[in-house]
Amino acid sequence: MAERRVAELGPGAACCGWNHCGRRLASGAVDGSVSVYDSHPSPSSKWQAHGQAIVNVVWLPPEYGDAVACVCADGTLSLWEEVAEDDQLPTWRKRKVFEGGNCRILNVHFGLHLGSLKMVTTYSDGQIKIFELLDSLELDKWQLQAEFQNVMDPVSRFGKPACTSASIAWNPRRSVSQQASFAIGFNSDSPHFNSCKIWEFEEVHQRWLPLVELGLPEDKGDRVCAVAWAPNIGRPYEIIAVATSKGIAIWHIGLNTDSDGRPSTENVALLSGHDGEVWQLEWDMGGMTLASTGGDGMVKLWQVNLFGVWHEQAVLDCSGPRV
Repeated sequence: MAERRVAELGPGAACCGWNHCGRRLASGAVDGSVSVYDSHPSPSSKWQAHGQAIVNVVWLPPEYGDAVACVCADGTLSLWEEVAEDDQLPTWRKRKVFEGGNCRILNVHFGLHLGSLKMVTTYSDGQIKIFELLDSLELDKWQLQAEFQNVMDPVSRFGKPACTSASIAWNPRRSVSQQASFAIGFNSDSPHFNSCKIWEFEEVHQRWLPLVELGLPEDKGDRVCAVAWAPNIGRPYEIIAVATSKGIAIWHIGLNTDSDGRPSTENVALLSGHDGEVWQLEWDMGGMTLASTGGDGMVKLWQVNLFGVWHEQAVLDCSGPRV
């Protein structure tokens, strides 16, 4: 099981991430090293990626080979690709390093749209940068496509917040007729940046625009801990889970827009059950089951019944001693 495999990584593991099919696990450690596990408890590959702790490891889409992005505690981002030459064992090579300059890179996420790979990065000053891969065979060739702040009003200026973390979820649908979009929320000292917002790419003017803000009037500005966009298999709406200090909010976003170009939104559930902050949210491949984990050491599985009521399906206690 996934929770048992994560426990086997040992106390030095700081973060981990599964690849698209769940067969390979990449783990970042507090010493800056990265390990990749296949079907055995021992890592098949291990290398030194950074000089400080790895805070996040994200696999690139499988169309771009076996490659991972590593976010370091010092605010840098590196891209690594597994390569094999002349019948030698595969090794991981560094392809690109992104530095935050005067601020730190907090998180990274990848998305595909019309055969193009996009990389969304967030920074400790509240900036969002979108990079596009110019050559699918060269992971070192990226171009900055856009840069903006996570606010609904592009005219206003709220200054630069102090952000400690950011959560990103790319729309997993790959419909040709659908615009590229992603959801993002910050954990910062400025409420204008925090609440989860959906951004969509406008093809006509080649720009990213805020589509809608996910938050009830009394909740807007809450610090966001995690965001997850559910895969959609035939539903007439999208589902996005947003975790704050108040719990996990389940949102339905309509596929059609009103006269202002904005979709309908509905908060259909607020799930509570974790003792403390929620760290991560993940949907299953069918978008039917939501997994959440937090500082209480629990992994909870949530599902909705035939009457549209969300409930706790299972609880996995990962806080106990290893066996």
